[in-house]
Amino acid sequence: MPLLKRRSTGAAVCAVLCSLPGLTSAGAARAQTASPQTAVSPWSLRRVVGADDRLKLSATARFRFDTIDGQPRPGFNASDDVRNLRTTLFAEYDAGPVRFGTELYDSRAYGGDARTPISTNEVNVAEVVQAYAAVDLDAPFGTGTTATVQAGRFVLNLGSRRLVAADDYRNTTNGYTGVRADITGRDGLRATVLYVLPTQRLPDDLPSLLDNAYGADREGSDTRLWGGVATRNGLVGRVAAEVSYLRFDERDNDTRPTRDRALDTFGGRVFRPASVGSWDFEVEAFRQWGSISASNAPTAATLDVSAGFFHADVGYSFDRPMKPRISLRYDWVSGDRPGQTYERFDTLYGMRRAEIAPSGLYNAVGRANLSSPAVRVEWLPTPATDVFISYRPLWLASRTDSFSTSSVRDVTGRSGAFAGHQIELRVRHWLVRDALRLEVGTLHLARGQFLKTAPNAPDTGDTTYSSLNVTAFF
Repeated sequence: MPLLKRRSTGAAVCAVLCSLPGLTSAGAARAQTASPQTAVSPWSLRRVVGADDRLKLSATARFRFDTIDGQPRPGFNASDDVRNLRTTLFAEYDAGPVRFGTELYDSRAYGGDARTPISTNEVNVAEVVQAYAAVDLDAPFGTGTTATVQAGRFVLNLGSRRLVAADDYRNTTNGYTGVRADITGRDGLRATVLYVLPTQRLPDDLPSLLDNAYGADREGSDTRLWGGVATRNGLVGRVAAEVSYLRFDERDNDTRPTRDRALDTFGGRVFRPASVGSWDFEVEAFRQWGSISASNAPTAATLDVSAGFFHADVGYSFDRPMKPRISLRYDWVSGDRPGQTYERFDTLYGMRRAEIAPSGLYNAVGRANLSSPAVRVEWLPTPATDVFISYRPLWLASRTDSFSTSSVRDVTGRSGAFAGHQIELRVRHWLVRDALRLEVGTLHLARGQFLKTAPNAPDTGDTTYSSLNVTAFF
């Protein structure tokens, strides 16, 4: 597609965005945290088939149009657009005392070429991402306690979701095969322990992905994740505390060379949830150690790992019409430096969209080699509409490592540490309450010295990324 046409497409999306309710109000904007779809859709599939109370049945269909001008990552088209389709079907039957569940994801992308950044983040055709059995136990550790044990293939969201998450913005999701136990104790204590084999989405070669080819996903003992998280609510008033530990191991298999990561990640979090008319806050830190190969080559040297991550935010929710909330936050994620110790933090299977930046065609800023404060404002223009805007200046934590997830690098460090100014805006609106939702968003990255002068930085100017999503819930 000619460059002029791609730019006009992006402008059209922005025009749609700016015409939506609430964007002309005087309030500034922070990102409203997306909440899962829990209400019953008037188009409920369960009602259509007349399922009884023991059967949960739901489906979704999402169309997303992504467009980007000024791609900040090297090796890709300067301007691009892609159409994503994602269809899901979930069913769970409660046979008492055991529940059986399954979920199908069909994720496809259209309109790309050999220089479009399409990966298994966008394409995973007709895959069973969940197929499990679960048993719910009442009072396993005495009165007031419960437990659920789940085995098979399933999705995961742990703690803050910064290390393990089922990212809803991304076109595909992460599946895991193994066992997990969720325990609720007395006095606000909750814990999750797990041992799983993360799923490798297949096929993963570019020609197959561009053709939306089918390939069964696989898991094996060559990639393992185990550990747990424990949370105590009501520590002081509404303040909660959390501690987590995860062990991740991988090694080469017959078809996939790896960095042979053996990582231990230990962390703690203290937080007070948001509530109208009050302050909220969150502080979380992770320490990561272990070993990693210097490259995918079988003879590569093994390096010790010493990395870290820190997040802090404080916010206030006003008891006013449109429920505005403003928050200030800061993220520091270590990057690698010269020497025999590897210092780049690995976020494993964590989410990025909820607080850092979108994935999709942008995908340049994530939880890696980053030092970034931010301000975010969110509000509800109508009961059916939510809006956020965020501003985030971007620095490299280590100026000799690749900037975040962009692959742009200056090993000499002479290009500086400032990557640019990122501004993001998103609006979601229920066209049909609990059944059909429109989401539009745009992000602008004004490049700083590093993204202008690093040796492999694309000479494509500032970046504008826009997306339009329509999701139906059944």
